[in-house]
Amino acid sequence: MTKRPEEISLLAESGRLLAQVFSHLDGLNLMGMSTMQINELVDDFIVNELRARPASKGQYGYAYALNVSPNNVVCHGVPSTTDILQDGDVVNFDITLEKNGYIADSSKTYLVGEVSQPGRRLVRVAYEAMWKGIQAVRPGATLGDVGHAIERHARRNGYSIVREYCGHGIGREMHEEPQVLHWGNPKTGLVLREGMVFTIEPMVNQGRRAVRTEDDGWTVVTRDGKLSAQFEHTVAVTRTGVQVLTLRVEENTDALKRTIEFGDAKNI
Repeated sequence: MTKRPEEISLLAESGRLLAQVFSHLDGLNLMGMSTMQINELVDDFIVNELRARPASKGQYGYAYALNVSPNNVVCHGVPSTTDILQDGDVVNFDITLEKNGYIADSSKTYLVGEVSQPGRRLVRVAYEAMWKGIQAVRPGATLGDVGHAIERHARRNGYSIVREYCGHGIGREMHEEPQVLHWGNPKTGLVLREGMVFTIEPMVNQGRRAVRTEDDGWTVVTRDGKLSAQFEHTVAVTRTGVQVLTLRVEENTDALKRTIEFGDAKNI
């Protein structure tokens, strides 16, 4: 379950490359693009620019380089030539990348054009909730501490946490032990140890937490049709705390401090 230092270095390299994929997406004008176009751009960038492999492609029979989840889609949305991103959409891109046999996993929710204030607030709180969970990671803490920090922040802001899907250990395989719930009670669950590597990826709903899977067998949506937002990082437990292996360029220390403490939405 724990990783050797040399394995964490390889995971960090995969994470660094994956952060570059999001930097590439940051430079796109998403409005008017089909979700399939974005998938093809991500696939090409990972393979031809980064010389890596889109790890989701072929996993469990899935055919694409990313999951794309707009608006009321909670997770596992499938790219399509007919799904065109519109002004006011919020959309999550969930991407995995393998380099040298090790996999990194991350996701980011984007604001397309002029998003409503309620939509922007949901996205901001989802980002903050992920970081509340990350801040709880250290040797001797428990997974219950992590989940409690996430759900408490979401609930205090009037939102709910999806319970059917969770974070996971990661390394040579995309999904390893442990399961990382985004809800829980303090001082319960697995005790964290140096060398553990896993994802933290809360799905925050504007309304109720209830979800359903559509007929394609992949796409998960909110039952009440309200918005959902998600962010994800791959993290490693260090001797003194936590290392975020998929940290993105815009996530410098000062920006994160403003985001977590004061709710600054400029860096989501």
